[in-house]
Amino acid sequence: MRPDLRVIVYPPDTQVGRRVHCDAEILGRALGPGDLLEFLQRAGLDLDDVHLDDALLIEWRGGGPAVWSPGTGEE
Repeated sequence: MRPDLRVIVYPPDTQVGRRVHCDAEILGRALGPGDLLEFLQRAGLDLDDVHLDDALLIEWRGGGPAVWSPGTGEE
């Protein structure tokens, strides 16, 4: 995994998804952790090395990995 790679997961939107960016590239809109992991794999990450709570890799905005719709999970 590249040490300088930075993933940003934006707050849930009204359609129950979260925008995902990796560096300056838009990866898509994840509806859950499975989608996020698929995007990260397509971006070239080895999923054996990916932990959704890894603060060095993923910046969670508007709640962490448990939040996929507005007003649910941790905030």
